[in-house]
Amino acid sequence: MESIAVIGMQWGDEGKGKVIDLLSEKAHHIVRAQGGNNAGHTIVIGSSEYRFHLIPSGILYPHTKCYIGGGTVIDPASLLEEMEGLKKKGVQFEKRLFISLYAHIVFPYHRLIDQLVEKEKGSAKVGTTGKGIGPCYSDKINRCGIRMADLLSPEILRERLQATLAIKNRELERMYGASAVEFEPLYQEYAEYGKKLAHFGAAVEELVFQASKKEDNILFEGAQGAMLDITFGTYPFVTSSCTLAGGVCSGFGLGPTKVTRTIGVTKAYTTRVGSGPLPTELLGEELSRFPDHTASREIGTTTGRKRRMGWFDAFLLKHTVCLNGADTLALTKLDILDELDQIKICVGYKHCRSFPATSEELARAIPIYETHPGWKKSTRNIQIYDDLPHLAKAYLRRIEELCEVPISILSIGPEREKTIWLDRFFNG
Repeated sequence: MESIAVIGMQWGDEGKGKVIDLLSEKAHHIVRAQGGNNAGHTIVIGSSEYRFHLIPSGILYPHTKCYIGGGTVIDPASLLEEMEGLKKKGVQFEKRLFISLYAHIVFPYHRLIDQLVEKEKGSAKVGTTGKGIGPCYSDKINRCGIRMADLLSPEILRERLQATLAIKNRELERMYGASAVEFEPLYQEYAEYGKKLAHFGAAVEELVFQASKKEDNILFEGAQGAMLDITFGTYPFVTSSCTLAGGVCSGFGLGPTKVTRTIGVTKAYTTRVGSGPLPTELLGEELSRFPDHTASREIGTTTGRKRRMGWFDAFLLKHTVCLNGADTLALTKLDILDELDQIKICVGYKHCRSFPATSEELARAIPIYETHPGWKKSTRNIQIYDDLPHLAKAYLRRIEELCEVPISILSIGPEREKTIWLDRFFNG
């Protein structure tokens, strides 16, 4: 039995979806523990493309069971839309998809407050998706949130929503000058969502614990990336949940001894979307020599925003390896570097002995680069490591040396078959 956590090591968008999809073939259970529909995975199978936001992407394998944990926040309308999209593509998930009764629910006032707060910040805005994730987590901490268990009970939902909406309407009107949200239409809308989602609600914590006792293979699907973690990320330019390997356990309700291996996913370079520091960011002439956003597939699944791009930051990766206890790396999108004459790796920041704790320090950081010759050959159709250009292998070895962790999965292109395996998982 193996229980594997797949965690993003940068600012999200590292290609976790493909890695999870590959590992799901031999997994029995796939678990999502944190975040909401502000995350996104894209899976390419042949000519079909699947976009996921909250449902674990392992649902594409009919032998799996998938779980949305209590540490997530759920927008019912978005989740039902995602379900409908899967149905239209012939994916059956009845009796295979289960939702924790402890998960908190996103309401329209969360989205509205999210957008109003971001507007109030002006030039200091964080760059949120505006989907209400942060305000929903805030209500959870303020103990005025509404959970999946409440949504499934019309009487409890009515009582909780009346109390919470009174608070939220005062906030909307007095702090932001916005209109109040009417109770009855909102209650009726969400009571209907409760009916549609009722048969997905389950004691998922107990189900997965029993699966671990039976020594089934379990895959924990991380969302976003380590540098967006609410505590250890580039605060305040972060998400609202724990995105580290430790968040898998606290977000799902499973003891840490049940996770036996952690795979950190990283691109062969660096990207981030939205505001916040990116020390190795490509600008001007350097950016013009890099493949454009369409060719490099650097447009966000959830937001549709173009991602900022930068050189590989080994100093950052070594830090996130530490935060996650990563045993091994899955490196993606090596092929994007195929045509470059020179490729840089950041090995440190000037005058920084440890990774900066504040965004202000990180924004001022001056990268120290190594420059490596490009391999100038296509890697897209290579499936054996030894067949890679020797300069590409030298680049990968240097990353392993700097990050002090081996690369076990190498992804070259978005398709499932564009993968080189350097290690075995789930006894495969």
